[in-house]
Amino acid sequence: MDLFDPVFLARLQFAFTISFHIVLPAFSIGLASYLAVLEGLWLITKRDIYLSVFQYWLKIFAIVFAMGVVSGIVLSYEFGLNWSVFSDKTGPVIGPLMGYEVMSAFFLEAGFLGVMLFGLKKVGPKVHFMATLMVALGTLASAFWIIAVNSWMQTPAGYAINPAGQFVPVDWWAVIFNPSFPYRLVHMVLAAYLTTALAVGAVGAWHLLKDRENLAARVMFSMAMGMAAFVGPLQILAGDMHGLNTLKHQPAKIAAMEGHFETQKGAPLILFGLPNMAKRTVEYAVQIPHLGSEVLTHQWNGEIKGLEAFPRGDWPDVPIVFWSFRVMVAIGFAIFALGFWSFVARRKKRLFTDVRLHWAALAMGPAGFIAVLAGWVTTEVGRQPYTVYGLLRTADSASPLGLAAVGASLLGFVVVYLGVFASGFFYIGRQMKKTPWRNPDPASPQNDSGVHAETEKVEGVL
Repeated sequence: MDLFDPVFLARLQFAFTISFHIVLPAFSIGLASYLAVLEGLWLITKRDIYLSVFQYWLKIFAIVFAMGVVSGIVLSYEFGLNWSVFSDKTGPVIGPLMGYEVMSAFFLEAGFLGVMLFGLKKVGPKVHFMATLMVALGTLASAFWIIAVNSWMQTPAGYAINPAGQFVPVDWWAVIFNPSFPYRLVHMVLAAYLTTALAVGAVGAWHLLKDRENLAARVMFSMAMGMAAFVGPLQILAGDMHGLNTLKHQPAKIAAMEGHFETQKGAPLILFGLPNMAKRTVEYAVQIPHLGSEVLTHQWNGEIKGLEAFPRGDWPDVPIVFWSFRVMVAIGFAIFALGFWSFVARRKKRLFTDVRLHWAALAMGPAGFIAVLAGWVTTEVGRQPYTVYGLLRTADSASPLGLAAVGASLLGFVVVYLGVFASGFFYIGRQMKKTPWRNPDPASPQNDSGVHAETEKVEGVL
C-alpha cells in the first residue's frame, strides 16, 4: 500500500464514492418493492393503515432515490477521469450495457416517479398503483444491468480482443449471462430486500417500544420480520451457491476469503484468525477440521487450492478479503437468527409484546447496510489485482494522472460527500423518528389483553 501512488488514490476514491452509492440503490430496490406491496394490500383490503405506512416510507424512498442517482452519476465521471484506459478497452462491451440500463431502467423509474410521488389524487388509485409497480420494476431492471456489467468484469465471457486491445462483444447472450451473473443477481437482490426489511423492522421496533398499539409500527414490524424469516435462509442458500461458483471461476479469491495459503484436502473451516502475510499463515486460527472442504466442495476430503498455487502478483489483499467476508457471513447468520426468533414469537402470539425481540431488531437496523458493504468489499477487493479478471490489471487500467490531480479530486469528494450525504442521512433519520400512526381513541373497546378493537382488526390481516 503506497499512499503516494496515483493508482492507489484512484482506487481509494472509487471505494469511497461507491461505498456511499452501493447502500442507496440496495435500499431503493427493497423500498420500491415494499411500497408496491403496501399499496397492493391497501387496494385489496381497503384498510387505510397500509396507505398510511406507504405514505410514511414514500418520503424516505424519494430522498434515498435522489441520493442514489446523484452518487451514481459521480461514478460515471470517475470512469472517464481516473479510469480512462479501462473505459477505452472495455467500452465496446460495458458501454451498451450501461446504455440499456438507462433506457430500460432509469427512464422507467424517472417516467413514473412523479406520478408515484405526487399523483395519487390526480390519477386515481389503480393508475397510481401501476406507477408504483413500474418504479419497483425499474429498480430491479437497473440491478439487472449493473450486476451484468460487474459480473462480466468478474467472469468475462462472449468477447474477442481487437487489434487495438479493446474487448469487443461477439455473443451478447454470453456477455450478459456470464458464468457468475445469476448468482450475483440473486444474492444482491435478496441482500437489498433484507437490508430494507432490517431498516423497516428497526423503525417498527422503535415505535413499538414507545407504543405497543401503534398500528403502523405493527404493520412495519410484522412484514419486516416475515421477510427476514423467509428470505434469511434463502440468502444463506444463495450465498453457498455463489461460493461454489466463485471457487470454480475465481479460486484465488476463495483462498483469500477462507485464509488458505496451502492447497489442502480435507481443509478446515477457519472461523477466526489473523492472516500473517510474511509467514503466509493464519495465526491464532479457530477452525473446524474438514468443514471448509465440506462447505466448498460438498466433499469431506475435497481439495481446495491455496494461495501458494497462484503467482504472488495475482493475490488479492488477503486480510481485507478475509475479514470483510466474515463480517458479511456473521451478519447473514444473525439475520437468520432474528428471523427464526420472530417466527417463534409470531407462533406464540408475542410478536408485538416481546420487548427483547424489539430491542434486537432495533440493534440490527444498520446491519443490512454493513453486510452489503462487506460483501461488496469481498467481491471487489477479491477481484484484485484485475479490473477484468485475469485479463486487464488495475495498474494498466488507470488514467495517466499525477498524484496531485487524483489527490485533489479525492479530497474534494470527501468534503462534498460528508456535507451533502450527511444532510440527507440526517433528514432520513428525522423522518424515521416521526410517529407513523395516530393511536385509536383510548376510550374505544378493548379485549382481555388490553388491545383496542381497531388494533385487533388490523392484526387479523397481518
